Amino acid sequence: MKRLVWGFSALLWLAVGAHAAEQPKINPTDPQPTCPMCPGTYVPASEIDAYAQKALDEKLLDQQVRDIDIGKAHIGIGRVHRGRLEKPAPDSVAEHDQISEVYHVLSGAATLVLGPDIVNRQRRPASMRTVVEFNGPGNNGSEVRDGVAYEIKAGDVVVIPAGTGHWFTRIDDHIDYIMVRIDPDKVTPLKGEAQSKDYLSKPAKKGE
Repeated sequence: MKRLVWGFSALLWLAVGAHAAEQPKINPTDPQPTCPMCPGTYVPASEIDAYAQKALDEKLLDQQVRDIDIGKAHIGIGRVHRGRLEKPAPDSVAEHDQISEVYHVLSGAATLVLGPDIVNRQRRPASMRTVVEFNGPGNNGSEVRDGVAYEIKAGDVVVIPAGTGHWFTRIDDHIDYIMVRIDPDKVTPLKGEAQSKDYLSKPAKKGE
């Protein structure tokens, strides 16, 4: 009986060893994940829609839905609603030093001017909510010298690198877009699902 047990154990050991030998060994020189063991993040349409409704109800412009740590950077997800604009407001060119932005237009149409040469560049106050929580330090200006004007509409995507001026000069009726902010220096604070629900549960503070 002992021989039978030992023989079975030996066969099992050989089978396990053979299987292990088939598995590729992890090479420590291979590239490693930049966000090891990080979870994915799901943002449902219902949450995005709640921000859209809040913007209309409370006359809000830019809202940060989530701010997520992906290892080497933070990724901000924003929901923006802009109403009709016949001519640009004074000093309404925006530029962000460290955070790049991607727009995905959901509805509406507008003229957006892009370019790095900003006229009358002025530092944005460090205490501004958008600076502190959304897009970090940067500048405003009066216009973009030699900027390129784009007629953007639903379905379009716009990529705005850090340091590039962006300037809405006309909005036909409205424009709504999802904003993805890329923050490699992690200057913006994280915002998770619980914080998002808390924000949506009560009126936004003045200036938000």
